[in-house]
Amino acid sequence: MEFVVLSLVLVPLILIVPLLGKYMDIAQTTAVASRYTAFEGAVRHSSSTDSWKSDAELATEVHRRFFSNSDAPIKTNDVAGDFNAHRNTLWFDHRGKPLLPEFVTNVLVTTNKESLSQPAGALAGNFSLPEQNLYTGRVNVNIADIAGLKPFDSLGLGMTRWTTVLVDPWAASGPGQVTDNVQGAGLLFPYQALEVIAQPLAVLMSNPALAILGADTTPPDVGRVDPDRVPQDRVLEAYK
Repeated sequence: MEFVVLSLVLVPLILIVPLLGKYMDIAQTTAVASRYTAFEGAVRHSSSTDSWKSDAELATEVHRRFFSNSDAPIKTNDVAGDFNAHRNTLWFDHRGKPLLPEFVTNVLVTTNKESLSQPAGALAGNFSLPEQNLYTGRVNVNIADIAGLKPFDSLGLGMTRWTTVLVDPWAASGPGQVTDNVQGAGLLFPYQALEVIAQPLAVLMSNPALAILGADTTPPDVGRVDPDRVPQDRVLEAYK
């Protein structure tokens, strides 16, 4: 009789402890997958020559590279199939049923681009810089219920992890773009209005009498932008 009573306690415990470990492993994988999704934006930002990856493309990569079998090769356009050879061998319940039966419906990937808040957002707008710099990758995993094992038979367990990164470095394609952005900054750099004010001063400083007196007769160079330049011998031929 004592054995039967102990069995009623120990059997569910034996089933639940490994299951909790599997849930924790899925949660960790979800967090890592969200980082991958977000950091893809770091190389696909609005200043990049490559376009943003769509949520569907990222979902396909996440399914195969994170939620599939651990020895899956990293290949372009590789798709995870809903069969055991492509599933993580650990993520099965005690009946041998997969905890993630369908990759498309059980693992969802979404991304979001947000504008910077003030004052950085205002500065970006004035200097013609991209404002949608906050990129969030979100991964949501819905785990299948386990029939006959309370309370996991109707738990409806879901896990969501997200990572946000600042993706655009505001890099310029060259000194010319730096000059154009600064001179086009409007009220932040009203060089055209300053040029009008400086014109009488330039005429005054061009007086030969000032040169005889040894005064500095160099007129103010209003509107000059002198960005840092990379020496030509340090620039790859492809980027000259």
